[in-house]
Amino acid sequence: MQVEDKEINGFLIEKFNQHGLEVGKTQGICPLCSTDRKPENKKAKCSSYDWERGLGTCHNCDKSFQLHTYKRKGKAERDYVKPEIKKVDLVVDKTLEWFKTRGITKDTLDELKVTTGQEFMPQTGKSENTIQFNYYVGGQLTNVKYRDARKNFKLYKGAEKVFYNIDNTVGHDYCIIVEGEMDVLALHEAGITNAISVPNGATLNSNNLDYLDNCIDYFDDKDKIIIAVDSDAPGQALQAELIRRLGAEICYITTFDDCKDANEYLVKHGPKELLSRITNAKPVPLENVTTFRDIEDEVTDFVRNGFKKGFQIGLDNFDEIFSTYTGQFITVTGIPSSGKSDFVDQMCVGYNKEYGWKTAFASPENAPTYLHAHKLMRKVWGDMPNKGDIGGDKWNQVAEHVNDSFFFIDMERYTLESVLRKGAELVKRKGIKCLVIDPFNKVRDVDCTTEDVNRYTMEYLTKIETFAKKYDVLVMIVAHPTKMYKNQNGKIEEPTMYNIKGGGEWYDASYHGLLVHRDYELKTTKVKVLKVKFQNLGENGAEAHFKWEPRSGCFIPEVMPEMEEAMPWE
Repeated sequence: MQVEDKEINGFLIEKFNQHGLEVGKTQGICPLCSTDRKPENKKAKCSSYDWERGLGTCHNCDKSFQLHTYKRKGKAERDYVKPEIKKVDLVVDKTLEWFKTRGITKDTLDELKVTTGQEFMPQTGKSENTIQFNYYVGGQLTNVKYRDARKNFKLYKGAEKVFYNIDNTVGHDYCIIVEGEMDVLALHEAGITNAISVPNGATLNSNNLDYLDNCIDYFDDKDKIIIAVDSDAPGQALQAELIRRLGAEICYITTFDDCKDANEYLVKHGPKELLSRITNAKPVPLENVTTFRDIEDEVTDFVRNGFKKGFQIGLDNFDEIFSTYTGQFITVTGIPSSGKSDFVDQMCVGYNKEYGWKTAFASPENAPTYLHAHKLMRKVWGDMPNKGDIGGDKWNQVAEHVNDSFFFIDMERYTLESVLRKGAELVKRKGIKCLVIDPFNKVRDVDCTTEDVNRYTMEYLTKIETFAKKYDVLVMIVAHPTKMYKNQNGKIEEPTMYNIKGGGEWYDASYHGLLVHRDYELKTTKVKVLKVKFQNLGENGAEAHFKWEPRSGCFIPEVMPEMEEAMPWE
């Protein structure tokens, strides 16, 4: 088997070879436990390798690990279609007259390579005369936006989504982001050549900014990014998401007062006033400094409507007792094999279905990664896919959905610092709204003594809280209890948050706490609310009961029969 990557599962190939993990060999040294073994046993060939599946198993430590990233070739880097301009002559006189009414001159159209031509438009079902906004990256035509006389739009099918005019930001220490190609033309008329436009406008759920990921390198050298999008609700949602991903510290915002966008402002006020509007853009309000005017809208909304509704996962019995906000973190505990990780997966799939949220998993125990991906695929699918499904329409649809919605952080050694750093990158590039750390004890920075455990735990959770607030992300931490006790009937008692190493700090610092507990006799799983910080988001001590469906791996709400309280004499 030919391995082209420089790394295998986060290990440098050279390091793997140090452990005897040479490609094609079926036995070798375990890279996980060999360093901890006695000197005479460090080179013992204790592992078996399956290179076709990308899986290694150690017979000493009983752990499994991935040998390489288990992806089909072509999934990481998509093969995009390269468009061709069907007609490259200059725009016709009639079109030039229309552009003139929008304040756009022929010189601007020439400089930004705007063309016209015939194109089939699905909205009308026929070929139409269209304006063609040509997207270039590195001087190469990468996409085309078509606009007909009825203001119907379409992008070139199968082409890569990128920012319009992105090449003209090179060499500038700042750029301006607008919502449409016409706004780029308008700013060009005002003497601003380094404006770029999103390719597909804005929606109220502007979470999928794949064009940002495709062009992320263009922002590395920018000291200032001015966001000048539309003033409507979708435009403001796009603005908030761009600020979240690019960082508030370099973002500036501007508005167009009585106008919807930059082009309308150009027509009404002229290029000089438009230039002034951009050059006087205001920085995003400082973090950690709030005035009443900054939050006046939130205050008035609270007075009118009370607490805002929390986010839910779409399971009625659980949603009745628990919800959450982003910018917070949840601690999930339970005894081993109780279904903690499985229920957290269910929550992430639920948030994805309800709100389109994307999740990143730092789950060292949920290995190998392809099995974790398979579990998520089952939950999204609602069934157990079989061999005959591979390559079919539903398989491709679900696989693409899982690929775009869930990301797995794979590292040689997990530390909180490295996970949060990768989480920040995934916020910026993929727009994640959830980060799962599973479990806490496998994602830590130091081994602390008993005396230091409380201080370390609080520092750990403070870092997580800071990350959650900064990036408006929901963090879920799976934390195992350190001690388990049996009751007089021999059953293991349900743990609380005080049974986690660091005990009281977990209860004090966590916004929410959940217990996942499996009753093997009744074949049910109970999810209990151990803590909610705000009463409007849940009910302390409330429970939801589920049956676990083995084919889909989904939790099915179950109504438990009410137990009659025994009388004292019974």
